[in-house]
Amino acid sequence: MEQPPSQETASLVKRLAGPSTGKAGLAKDQGEINRIIADVSKGSKFYENEKKKDKELTKKIEQILHLREELTNKSGVDMPKIESNVDQILNKLESQRDLSQTIVHFDLDSFFASVEVLNDPTLEGKPFAVGHTVVSTASYAARKYGVRSGMATFIAKKLCPELIMVSHGMADYSDMSRKVMAICKRYDPQMCPAGCDEGYLNITAYCMEHHVNADECVEHLRSAVHTETKLTVSAGIAPNMMLAKICSDKNKPNGQFHLPFNNEAIVSFMHDLPIRRVPGIGRVSERLLESIGIKTCGDIYTYRATLSLMDKHFGLLHLLRVHLGIASNSVQPRQREERKSIGAERTFQPLGDKEKILEKLEEVCTELESDMEETQWTGRTITLKYKLDTFEVFTRAKSCNRWISRKEDLFAIGQELLLPELPLTIRLIGLRVTKLKDLHGPDPSVGIKRFFDSAGSSSPSKKRKISGGDSDAPSLVAEPVDEDETSASIPSNQFQDTKVANTKPTSSRKPISNPQPSVGPEMHICPVCHKKAATENAAFNAHLDSCLNREAIRQAQGEASASPKQGDIWARWTKMAPDPKKTRK
Repeated sequence: MEQPPSQETASLVKRLAGPSTGKAGLAKDQGEINRIIADVSKGSKFYENEKKKDKELTKKIEQILHLREELTNKSGVDMPKIESNVDQILNKLESQRDLSQTIVHFDLDSFFASVEVLNDPTLEGKPFAVGHTVVSTASYAARKYGVRSGMATFIAKKLCPELIMVSHGMADYSDMSRKVMAICKRYDPQMCPAGCDEGYLNITAYCMEHHVNADECVEHLRSAVHTETKLTVSAGIAPNMMLAKICSDKNKPNGQFHLPFNNEAIVSFMHDLPIRRVPGIGRVSERLLESIGIKTCGDIYTYRATLSLMDKHFGLLHLLRVHLGIASNSVQPRQREERKSIGAERTFQPLGDKEKILEKLEEVCTELESDMEETQWTGRTITLKYKLDTFEVFTRAKSCNRWISRKEDLFAIGQELLLPELPLTIRLIGLRVTKLKDLHGPDPSVGIKRFFDSAGSSSPSKKRKISGGDSDAPSLVAEPVDEDETSASIPSNQFQDTKVANTKPTSSRKPISNPQPSVGPEMHICPVCHKKAATENAAFNAHLDSCLNREAIRQAQGEASASPKQGDIWARWTKMAPDPKKTRK
């Protein structure tokens, strides 16, 4: 049976390299850089925590490989027949491909760093990074040394001793982001920001109205951004959002890439694409897929029978769409009712003093109150998140019988959740409010929308991710924290306890209290099959996808009794191609 990578060698070294190893502008010899990172990290609390996570994932891979062995060698399993059934699904998916829309993904080059150069031209061409204890963005000069976002500062300075650290200028980033978004709206008023420095546009109508082709349109857009802001932007042009995002990274920095709009070119483009390049597939998912032989999108087809047998763990339908390069081409601005949470957090040097920790909590509450007042939200469930100096993450939550948005209330609840855990040595603290009420609109619990409400939230610590925010309010945070992405069979949530109270820490005491009562799984009623289930929203959404797709899959497989399940990962990219009749022209 195939063995997983050695715990002390390849897998751990690769993990220690961090989540941003695919960033544009990085040095070519990543192997040497990764070795330096591993050597510098060795013995640190960060190293021990990453080693523990790597060991847990290695164990999970061993279980997956054992299960694969059982399933493929099971008596009566007809692999050629399974492949034939999957081929029918592929044909069905291919018939739904929509090449009618021209989608653009734009991405500002080294955004935070570029704004800092505008503010201080002496930084031009120098290796510098924006951040404090963690690198938010590195200049291209710093990236040549291997410095990248999400990296601990002490590691970055080991790679580049002359590295200059620059503090965040959040107000400047927000102002510049709004200017860029306003420029992009000239080309698509319905554009969708995907963070403070990137977004999606559908330029189909613009090109027709102005009698220009896609390349000319995007060149004009990029030129306008540079002329009016002095920032450079890279872009990808493709038939859907997933492909456009992949393409925007092809000619970074300050370039664009246009993927031909035909089936053969798209499948060929995806065939040799490393699986890690697919949006939503990070370090953990990559290693899980590699364990069963899938390193490129072309390998998805090679191992389609295995994926079918292990659908529960990997999500067959999503991966088949990835293989074909099929994804949503519906670009729409986020609606206010889509927001499910609002939060703030701080990363800092490890603190053990109670008063200093409470000062950090108060700073978070001040920022959160301001954000809630500005965006007009209030909520009933407050979740405290903190990270120990051992890099272990814990959460505590409390539900209230009244709406909460004032700093005094947030701070009181935060203290109530935090004080029983002290003394602790922590390096990050945050608060997040869920069960939101829109002060601009009706009660969100009314109507069919309740079927689709979710209490889940996007990571507030990744500057590029919008957690359901308003389209005109770019998401900006002070410190991105390296967390594992959601992955097959290993769901990861930054506001979820990752440890149990009786495990012993290496140098920092664990929380001593029992978890505070928090909102458990809600009772959902599926509007398709009408079944009831008390489950988390992610699981309910997966069930709903399964119900909506079940009939199409039955027809493709020719088996009336078939009931395929959705996998656990990357739900945002699994939508079927939209009905062309409903697509914006």
